[in-house]
Amino acid sequence: MSKRSQYLAALFAASLCSVVSVSATDADPAKSVPTKTPIKHVVIIFQENESFDHYFGTYPKAANPPHETRFVPLPNSPAVNGLNTGLLTANPNGSTAQPFRLDPSQNYTCDQTHYYTPEQQAFDAGLMDKFPQFTGVACSATTYPSLAPYGTSVVMGYYDGNTVTALWNYAQYFAMSDNFHGSTFGPSAVGAINLASGMTGNVRYTADDQYGDLASDVVDNTMIGDPDPWYEDCYSYDRVSFRGKNVGDLLNANGISWGWFQGGFTPSSPYSPGHPAQCNTTTNRLDGTPETAYAGYHNPFQFYESTNNKHHIAPVDLAEVGHDGPANHIYDLSYFWKEIAAGTLPAVTFLKAARAQDGHPGNSSPLDEQVWLVNTINQLQQLPQWSDTAVFIAWDDSDGWYDHVIGPIMNQSTTPKDALTGPGACGTGADSLAGIQGRCGYGPRLPLVVVSAYARQNFVDSGVLDQTSIIRFIEDNWGLGRIGEGSFDAIAGDPSPMFDFKHVRQDRVFLDPSTGKIVASTQ
Repeated sequence: MSKRSQYLAALFAASLCSVVSVSATDADPAKSVPTKTPIKHVVIIFQENESFDHYFGTYPKAANPPHETRFVPLPNSPAVNGLNTGLLTANPNGSTAQPFRLDPSQNYTCDQTHYYTPEQQAFDAGLMDKFPQFTGVACSATTYPSLAPYGTSVVMGYYDGNTVTALWNYAQYFAMSDNFHGSTFGPSAVGAINLASGMTGNVRYTADDQYGDLASDVVDNTMIGDPDPWYEDCYSYDRVSFRGKNVGDLLNANGISWGWFQGGFTPSSPYSPGHPAQCNTTTNRLDGTPETAYAGYHNPFQFYESTNNKHHIAPVDLAEVGHDGPANHIYDLSYFWKEIAAGTLPAVTFLKAARAQDGHPGNSSPLDEQVWLVNTINQLQQLPQWSDTAVFIAWDDSDGWYDHVIGPIMNQSTTPKDALTGPGACGTGADSLAGIQGRCGYGPRLPLVVVSAYARQNFVDSGVLDQTSIIRFIEDNWGLGRIGEGSFDAIAGDPSPMFDFKHVRQDRVFLDPSTGKIVASTQ
């Protein structure tokens, strides 16, 4: 081990001692709750806007040019359904739109189009050949000079292990899926609701504002766009709410502790009667650019009457976190770290980074995201709870980035906003779940990485999964039952093959947040 690695390992050990000295004296209530598997704690890190090919298209082979973080795969690393020679050199998107490698200096890119209809148009009935025409957005020459020459073909860009190094290393030492999809087509709010309930239909209340774009966000009483939550003081756009249940309701009904923790949720100006809370706190990207930390439409539980914390009320004390109280299970991210230091990690934890670190093109980057992911997972691995924790790293939507795979269309739809198999058509719509339209899916393929002491090492699972597969895992592990009412959880694939529940691993893998390289590995 190098001196640098020894030094960082010592820092990790010192940090571990500071956590254990507090938590070891207190029993963790989640450990005593019966579960189907040895997993007593699930942590979902929910990031923003990346397709599978955009992050893992050439995995496990990186270009390794000089002066970039080098990635060398472990022996016998499995291949993924990625970008082969034909897709890289004779791509159906056209001779001027071949996939191309983005290097670390191009970690900041402009946002691509990722709405319900354009994504279906780009898929072109499974031909996957119209991404520059429908989801590609030309980047500004002023802000992105190295990307502007590509025009809308920038949507074909991908990163490799020299940029998304940490994620490739997590895939090497733990498990990943190469067949995980958005439950439906659509942007961030759609993905967030699918993670929470698998049901973007059954819209209850709607309200428009000066933007006048509600018609593009809701069709046939189904949300397909990015409105803000109805139960949210910090809103900017049109708002909607939902009937029905979400996974938080199931957890509450069964007495299982849980919480949604989001960067920037603590208001910059607190709520008082007649004065809504304000959320104007900013955090800086690696390049120093300040970004508003909180986005209401990234918080799915604010869309429901039963699980919202509209006024951003803080918990009374740490004992409330994960349980019923004024904050109603919705907290600022800072409370997650306070809670784990106290040794009372909730059974189910959703983590949402501040916008500067959520990976979303336009306000974040893979390198900003890497810092957040690595710091979070390094600390989680030091907790006493690590031996019974499963971390799912997932993304909400593809941002429109090119991916060559169309998943099975498990839910057809025929609304004016559908376009997968023709104008107004995603199939015939005849077999739609619960008869609810506007939920064409499965949608784009997204990354999914599992980090756990029970995760298979250097393993790629190719079973069909979608965002509600994470809900299914939670439901099955704690015996919660299904959400029902047309939720995709009824047909979701099971992510359990990424685990080996008969063997608990004793190793820990710590990475450098700036490079994503391994700096310490313990047994």
